[in-house]
Amino acid sequence: MGVVDELVRARAEFERGEWSAALDRWSAVDADGLTADDLESSAAAAHLLGRVGDAVERYRRAFDTRVSDGDTAGAARCAFHLSMIGRTSGDQSAGAAWLARGERLVEALPEGSLESGYVAFARMFSHLGAGRFAEAGTCAVEATEAGRRHDDAALLATGLCAQGRMAIYGDRIPDGLSLLDESMLEATSRIVAPVMLGHVYCTAIEGCQEVSDLRRVVEWTQLLHRWCTEQPGLVTFTGQCSLHRAQVMRAHGAWDAALEELTAAIERYRLAGAIDAVGQAACERGDLLRLRGDLEAAEAAYQRSAEHGYDPQPGSALLWLARGQTAAALGAVRRLLAEPGPSVRRSRVLPAAVDVLLAAHDVDAARDCARELDGLAESFGSEVLAAAASTAWGRVQLASGDPAGALPYLRKAHQAWVRLDMPHEAALAQAGTGRALVALGDHESARRALASARRVLVSVGAGPDVDDLDGVGSTASRPARLTEREVEVLGLVAEGRSNAQIASALVLSDRTVARHLSNIFTKLGVGSRTAAAAFAFEHDLVRRQG
Repeated sequence: MGVVDELVRARAEFERGEWSAALDRWSAVDADGLTADDLESSAAAAHLLGRVGDAVERYRRAFDTRVSDGDTAGAARCAFHLSMIGRTSGDQSAGAAWLARGERLVEALPEGSLESGYVAFARMFSHLGAGRFAEAGTCAVEATEAGRRHDDAALLATGLCAQGRMAIYGDRIPDGLSLLDESMLEATSRIVAPVMLGHVYCTAIEGCQEVSDLRRVVEWTQLLHRWCTEQPGLVTFTGQCSLHRAQVMRAHGAWDAALEELTAAIERYRLAGAIDAVGQAACERGDLLRLRGDLEAAEAAYQRSAEHGYDPQPGSALLWLARGQTAAALGAVRRLLAEPGPSVRRSRVLPAAVDVLLAAHDVDAARDCARELDGLAESFGSEVLAAAASTAWGRVQLASGDPAGALPYLRKAHQAWVRLDMPHEAALAQAGTGRALVALGDHESARRALASARRVLVSVGAGPDVDDLDGVGSTASRPARLTEREVEVLGLVAEGRSNAQIASALVLSDRTVARHLSNIFTKLGVGSRTAAAAFAFEHDLVRRQG
């Protein structure tokens, strides 16, 4: 088969989305026999397959060929792609250098050229990195207008998507969501180059995640997953796809599957060379591990997140709270609340802040957070934030000694979480209802609400929440506010049993026993099994096991 036939087949395979087969054919042809178009297409294929170094080399060759041919516009497009690869793979200096080359090239083109729009889009990320949001917004508009002027679906879709994100960061949430809708419509109804289409999918979903728009996240994640599975060998964008799928799974209570998907996301980010993106996936893993009570693994995940440049707060603060380090958690939350930033960031911090502030008995500050969360829910038009605000208000009313006033909020929250199919949050709201009913003396209604909440918490694997629930209504009668399960574990420790023996006796895992012991030591203020056993004998807890 001749070179010409090989090139024809490679081009056809590329158009069909058969990236690996096309790249193999192009690789079999001497580089000097490839046209600039072939080099660019093969570079795009390599990029989609996660072969970042190969993609960079091919785009560089395409760039040199375009320059030699006097194709300034084509060279500017190559510079754009090289700048974007540098940015997403963590090579910021190379990204900046290629952006500078692109800027010089578009200066030689007619004003308002299509390539100037692409370069403006790449320039936007430099402004974002420096916190220049107004300038970044101007670049997004310039890219959108160039895409519309030249009827370029790829640039138009990415420009609209970028404008949507800028609007969200500027606290214009409804406008931002409308722009994201328009971007997705443009991207899915017209032919868009795969690399640009992947950027639109992931950027739009991330924007909706930030404003807690679960409906759009679910819908668009399904589209992204379908698109990824239809591309043989695709690596780029599969990490983001796994991350967003995990977020949906977590919301719907499928925590085991979510943890598996997050592990896959981290590996796919690594394969694609998107090392910086590992931080968010690691933070999401930390959040789930914390909710399951595996505090050591959660700490390791949060540490990995921080090492990759992603702030694991407020998850770390909630981890410290779970370990009894209330002062540390409070310090972190107060610092987060004092920091300036867009509303989307505040909306992520406020629910956790309510938890920490109430644990520290600062009810007034918690009430302020609930009020702010209520306002954000209204301005965002977010059902998720509205449900979170209702939960926060219910908890604040309970802490204020007004269980009757808490009930309407908690019942409203429970109904909203059920509608949203978020079982963990629904169970926590129902557990709050049970606590309010206990305080009001309606013990039978409380028993039913708590039993229902407990079943859901057990089903999703929220061990610490189950333990906390087991102590409702009777914790005050036990020393150090130990839960019933902690009393059982402590009694067996006092009998001299090992962790493995305790796990066997109570039908628990060794890890769960270790978590209970950590909580017991924290509550008792002791550092050894001997001291804990002494406490058990002093308070007549051992005989409860017999």
